Amino acid sequence: MNIDAVKTYLIRLQDSVFDALKTEDPDAQFVEDRWTRKEGGGGRSRVLTNGSVFEKAGIGFSHVRGEKLPPAATSARPELSGCSWQAMGVSVVIHPKNPHVPIAHANVRFFRAENENKSPTWWFGGGFDLTPVYPVDKDCCHFHQVAKGALDPFGSKYYSIFKANCDDYFYLPHRQETRGVGGLFFDDFNELGFEKSFELTQAVGNSFVSAYLPIVARRKADKYTAKQREFQLYRRGRYVEFNLVHDRGTLFGLQSGGRTESILMSMPPLVRWEYGYEAPVDSLEANLQRYLVPREWV
Repeated sequence: MNIDAVKTYLIRLQDSVFDALKTEDPDAQFVEDRWTRKEGGGGRSRVLTNGSVFEKAGIGFSHVRGEKLPPAATSARPELSGCSWQAMGVSVVIHPKNPHVPIAHANVRFFRAENENKSPTWWFGGGFDLTPVYPVDKDCCHFHQVAKGALDPFGSKYYSIFKANCDDYFYLPHRQETRGVGGLFFDDFNELGFEKSFELTQAVGNSFVSAYLPIVARRKADKYTAKQREFQLYRRGRYVEFNLVHDRGTLFGLQSGGRTESILMSMPPLVRWEYGYEAPVDSLEANLQRYLVPREWV
């Protein structure tokens, strides 16, 4: 089990995603923040802000460790209580300026826990998903087609399984809607053995830019109104609700004493809530609800 190889890959992935986004939006301001964690480990956060394309894009790498797993990690795996652990990953969240460009999220990670009396437990996880405000079928189909193409070499079943996992995971039960149009999500994955599971994780991470940036290129120059901008900020509220209430990664980071600035890097720079909002009948805004239920895209 070559953990150093995983770390090397993740750092390179952070670099490649950042370079692709910066090339797409050279006007964006750039901040890089290297940090250490008192309990063990650290990371590197890169944030693009105030661009002509991306209002905010966060690309974070972290490798952290600790002596006792937090509740977010052991609620589903009580046998790991009391284990020492280490986790590393890359997380990407992109909030575009233009309402016609979807929000995008990607994450790949590796986790290992061990107890003196047990063999090490390890797994990979990750995926990527798309959250449009004004969905276009062509864009959604492209996103899912790239996702499927990344997984097909490992077995025809994985796209269907990871796609269903994504629909189930990125769901807001208090709103009774999905966060967006889905993509891929997998966790606790080790069934192919270390090397093949790592290869699958790399395939997912490497395909994110190809899945997302063609959509950005098609939509970034679309004209939009002040009303559409307001609706974009309103829909960003759903993103915040999910990340703060339901996202296991956010809970794990906060409960494990992680770095708050890096954990909340996914938050949009501007957002609004409106009490009792109802979109006008037959409007583009009302049309969004048709997309917030699972459907087949490929």
